[in-house]
Amino acid sequence: MDSIEEKRVYGDREGALEAYVASALGVVRVRVAGDTVGEFDLCERCTARDLATTADGVVVASDDDIVILERDSDGEMTATETGFGPAVAVGVTHEELIAAAPDGTVARRPIVGGDWVPLEEQSIATVRAIDGGLIGTDSGVYRVHDGGLDHVGLTDVRDVAAASVPLAATDEGLFKLGNGWMDCLEEPMTAVAADPVTEPGQLSRAHAVAADGTLTAFIGNEWVEVAAPTDESVVALEYGETVYAVTEQGTFCALAGDTRADEREKIDEREGVDTHERTDLEWRCRSLGVHDVSALAISALE
Repeated sequence: MDSIEEKRVYGDREGALEAYVASALGVVRVRVAGDTVGEFDLCERCTARDLATTADGVVVASDDDIVILERDSDGEMTATETGFGPAVAVGVTHEELIAAAPDGTVARRPIVGGDWVPLEEQSIATVRAIDGGLIGTDSGVYRVHDGGLDHVGLTDVRDVAAASVPLAATDEGLFKLGNGWMDCLEEPMTAVAADPVTEPGQLSRAHAVAADGTLTAFIGNEWVEVAAPTDESVVALEYGETVYAVTEQGTFCALAGDTRADEREKIDEREGVDTHERTDLEWRCRSLGVHDVSALAISALE
């Protein structure tokens, strides 16, 4: 596949990141700097269902196992199997990996070494998403707590975001966790993401995708419809210097001109623009040549 195996010309740039995309063909590694998309390659062949980054690499949930990918001295990715078995979702907390099997079994293990330990004696439900210690299932949201799982409400959850203020995308709408679950949008939602570089309890950058493809951003303390990157189905969003998205059909997108909220506000103040009214930013997109994409994760380059 030429679009995967041919590496794009890309010079070293300050602030460069690596994005990892889970697909039916495997894990695609994409190098980005701001809204510039550079070289990309297939770094692990597998049927990847989900992934999450750690300080040293990326953890992949595949049809065969939970695999940890880390860079060797030559910059190549090496894979280490963990013995979990087939997995549908994976998340990372400060100290642990959290993973879910197709039958709803959820287990944890230390990020470095150790064995998998089930969080419940029985499976909980069909797990659809894990972010940090937050788990989204068809029977609602669960939280990892004291070595077990606490059900914290909702039903038919499609995606969750644990950063700052917990968010849940469900068949009934978008919800945030405060004094109970409070509704933000009243339409079926399929994906949600929040910037992890945010003060706890404060929502700054966040996006949600509706079942009809509508993209909504949290701007000026309210959810506002913004331009979607493409007509294809957006399955995941992540944050770095700007906002990144990936579609089920394998298109990787970067929001041109966006920066973290505090930096954007300073720029707009100089330009005389109201930051909270910016819905006109454009996306830059590139096909990765893969299909059945299901997840996206961002990692800083050392």
